[in-house]
Amino acid sequence: MIKPMRLQKGDTVAIVSLSSGLAGEDAILWRTYQGVTRLQNVFGLNVKVMPNALKGIAYIRAHPEQRAADLNDALRDDEVKAIISCIGGDDAIRIEPYVDFKAIQKHPKIFIGYSDTTSVHMMFYKMGIVSFYGPALLTDFAENIEMDAYTIDYLKKCLFYTDPINEIMPALYTRMNDIEWKEENKNMARTIRNQGGYELLCGEGIRRGHLIGGNLETFVSLLSTNLFPDKQQFKNAILFLETSEDTPTPQAFADDLMCLINEGVFEHLNGIIVGKPFDNLYYTEYKAELLKIIEKSENKHISILFNLSFGHCEPKHSLPYGVLAEINCSEKSFEIIESSVVDG
Repeated sequence: MIKPMRLQKGDTVAIVSLSSGLAGEDAILWRTYQGVTRLQNVFGLNVKVMPNALKGIAYIRAHPEQRAADLNDALRDDEVKAIISCIGGDDAIRIEPYVDFKAIQKHPKIFIGYSDTTSVHMMFYKMGIVSFYGPALLTDFAENIEMDAYTIDYLKKCLFYTDPINEIMPALYTRMNDIEWKEENKNMARTIRNQGGYELLCGEGIRRGHLIGGNLETFVSLLSTNLFPDKQQFKNAILFLETSEDTPTPQAFADDLMCLINEGVFEHLNGIIVGKPFDNLYYTEYKAELLKIIEKSENKHISILFNLSFGHCEPKHSLPYGVLAEINCSEKSFEIIESSVVDG
């Protein structure tokens, strides 16, 4: 996997809407620009808003080719050093016919986002480029009052420094989704709850592997496409999975996992890490279903670490695709043991 160049203060980042066009809606623009301001003030970055990013939900849904044009242009723009997704959605896969895959490979750049953006990450993975399952503009960067220090810390370790990222500590808390995105609420802090530590569901010893995965529902939806990795890509890997704000039922969760087992995904994995469920819903039930599903696989002793802070939770850490990571079962710890970016 090719690692992109690290970010430095003064660099330019582009924001894109590759799934939903929510960032361009009049009622949400205040939050969009709050996220832009954080990129400028917290990280010292310049921000380029790509031409179609803020054209709203209806336009973005109707024009996947224009979403792809923004991605292609950001990749080819020498001034742009990183590309940040505004938000997820439900149809990023529709940009695939219009994406310049050669540009992804020719201009390896930081690309970051989560949820439905899993589809775009698989485009980068297909071309052998490390991308980052991490914060989106409208969620983490535009958090009410201020960004979470945990999110900032791991973003900097992933994107700004060429040292190994090292241990990913559990977040001390998680934010509940109890405040609407209205401008009059922007100075209201969301309720926080104790996050709790990681839970080891099964496995022993130390298991290492390259990172691959994403949002479970989106990942499974790619099974019938040419973006889904072949079985060889899962050999000795650590698979990371998390569920969306749609909070799939425990049965739907189990069905999606079973789809992956039937595809042979679990067969040669070294480990699995699972993100905290949205608003902690079905926490216990998901654990139970996962253990039942593992019993049906050919890899019954796989190492599984549960309740990590990535995906649909805030604060969150970032996960670089293709980079070597480690699950330590006795310590119930998770570590990314190499860097995810390089010097220019």
